[in-house]
Amino acid sequence: MDDGSSLTDGRRYHHVSNLPPETFLRGQEGLLANPASIYDQSTEAQLRQVFVQCSLLILVLGVLQQHLLLQDGERERLLCSMLFYSGLSTLIQSCLGTCLPLVQAPSLEILIPAIVLTAQIVTEPACRGHCEESEEDILPRANPVRELQGMTVMVGMVQLVLGVTGLSGVVLRHCGPLVIAPLLCLLGFSIYREAALLCSDHWAIAALTVILLVFLSQHLRSYMLPACLSMPQLPVCRMLSVLLPLMSVWALCEVLESFGVLRLRSVSELLPALKTSNTSLPVPLRSDLTSFTVPWLSLPLAEAGLPLLSVRGMAAGVVAALSSSVSSVGMYVLTARLLGVPPPPAAACNRGLGAQGLGSVVAGLMGAPLGLSSSVPNTCTLGLSQSGSRWTVQLTAILGLALGVSPRLTQVITSVPLAIYGAVLSVTYTIAVATGVRYFQFTHIDSGRNIFNIGLAVFMSLVLPHWFRMQTLFIDTGMVSVDVLLHSLLTSPVLLVGILAFLLDNTVSGSSSERGLDSAEMEKTGWTSVDSGPGYHREVVLIYESPYLLRRLWHLPWFRTTPFSACRITDDGDIL
Repeated sequence: MDDGSSLTDGRRYHHVSNLPPETFLRGQEGLLANPASIYDQSTEAQLRQVFVQCSLLILVLGVLQQHLLLQDGERERLLCSMLFYSGLSTLIQSCLGTCLPLVQAPSLEILIPAIVLTAQIVTEPACRGHCEESEEDILPRANPVRELQGMTVMVGMVQLVLGVTGLSGVVLRHCGPLVIAPLLCLLGFSIYREAALLCSDHWAIAALTVILLVFLSQHLRSYMLPACLSMPQLPVCRMLSVLLPLMSVWALCEVLESFGVLRLRSVSELLPALKTSNTSLPVPLRSDLTSFTVPWLSLPLAEAGLPLLSVRGMAAGVVAALSSSVSSVGMYVLTARLLGVPPPPAAACNRGLGAQGLGSVVAGLMGAPLGLSSSVPNTCTLGLSQSGSRWTVQLTAILGLALGVSPRLTQVITSVPLAIYGAVLSVTYTIAVATGVRYFQFTHIDSGRNIFNIGLAVFMSLVLPHWFRMQTLFIDTGMVSVDVLLHSLLTSPVLLVGILAFLLDNTVSGSSSERGLDSAEMEKTGWTSVDSGPGYHREVVLIYESPYLLRRLWHLPWFRTTPFSACRITDDGDIL
């Protein structure tokens, strides 16, 4: 026991399958040792997941509302609706997807094409000629919300195709450590500007939150309650490492704000560069948000009408689907690594993307302006608490559904200072970076081939989006849909690093040992099932077996054939 761990076989197992909870609960310090302990910790885990999810939601929706020109008070309603859609998609993922404890939420990978699309809608000409000559020459301006809903439906349809047909599994079979490592690193670095923006609301509050997060999750990670209290021996500091600092600093801020010592701002005030030309809309202060009349109960249905499937919206949807799929596959691998279970097989990844696509389609038809993918900060939170279960994720989804129909309750979440949310994002995303760096150890890192491939993939994925964001008018092919497609692609760093790392690793010659693909390393790291024996296959089947509903479908004759067979783990060892 070198760091407070009590592992019998050097690996951590947690409740991520359909089996009874006690099957995979040989965790650190006996964490989650029985179903009762899971229930006891569920409330804390639910609140932790919801607050971490809201940190990403508030950032994403805060940026989006600047481009949609939303009126005062609509931020709460939009956040409320997205909480409902995220909870619904999380339930679909946990019941039909990978069997990993994954929380769904809008991501920056989907936000980038959405911003490109809304920029085209806002700046498009509204007249065929001289507007003052005739009212008949004036064209009705497209509704950006409806086009975003159409883009969301397109995101889901593309992800459904990738998952059900097995295309994602085929690509994943050719992704080694040199593809996963830069992808996870860039996923972690992709939010540093946005996290710094939220922290800039009040750097002292952000610093205090970060210090408490680090102190509880690292310095006191092995602290147990005294045995004399007759309570379960659990690492309480590590379990509360996110929720306790958040609640404590939030309470301190409320006290300081009530005495007039502290003035906090809203996302609208922190994003002056994203303000549009319509300056007649006032920017609400954070203190003014509580004055809006917000109902206790409101169903999150589409108010703008049915989704509008335009050509440019579909172009943005394709890029958003590919980018979010790359990010989600990275989260599948990251979750398995953090929980100490084998990496997900191709069939599990196909099911995950299919369930994610189904959630986005349903959300788009109900009025969601953004698609959904596996939440990066929620996944990284598993690295801080060192525990995770699908039971907790399902309860989190139910809590999200409850908050999603009550704008008044959601308004409480918006009162959390942005600096706290920025601190949470800053700490959680570091887990993705550190895990990505860890994968380099499985390769021959001193190889000139690997040094060049990694450097080129990461550098170009940072340079190209930065330049094309500044030169928004550089791409002008004469076709709006092509412009949206190219601009969305070239400003999506996660998609670019995935494509470049995949192409370079599979086209530049190199030995299996150099790429980290030799059988000895694979067996040692658990990256694949090569030469791992039947025991490894049984372990993968037990963890990633299809959920109950899908297992019933697999017995039907029509579902035994393609394309649905790509989502099923066969008995002959069809695993990565």
